[in-house]
Amino acid sequence: QVQLVESGGGLVQPGGSLRLSCSVSGIIFSFYAMGWYRQAPGKQRELVATISRSGRTNYIDSVKGRFTISRDNAKNTVYLQMNSLKPEDTAVYYCKADQIREYWGQGTQVTVSS
Repeated sequence: QVQLVESGGGLVQPGGSLRLSCSVSGIIFSFYAMGWYRQAPGKQRELVATISRSGRTNYIDSVKGRFTISRDNAKNTVYLQMNSLKPEDTAVYYCKADQIREYWGQGTQVTVSS
């Protein structure tokens, strides 16, 4: 069975950093594009960053220069390094594996607050 398990969320002060991880099992990880999404309270889920099978990355404008998505195919894991965090980054963060089918993790809470 396919499993995506996010970790690394938590409470951090504005300006701080967190590194999210998403460990994937049950699929051939290297065949899938991966993405990080987030959903803040009362808002729709939005795309944050994607990384293709070849490692090409894309980001929404609000996180460019602050967030970095990466993948380790040997570890079946995708990461999201988040620096210079802002209160508006507060959300539940989800990872997604995308090919013909898509698979989602259960999410990890990120709270940016002083």
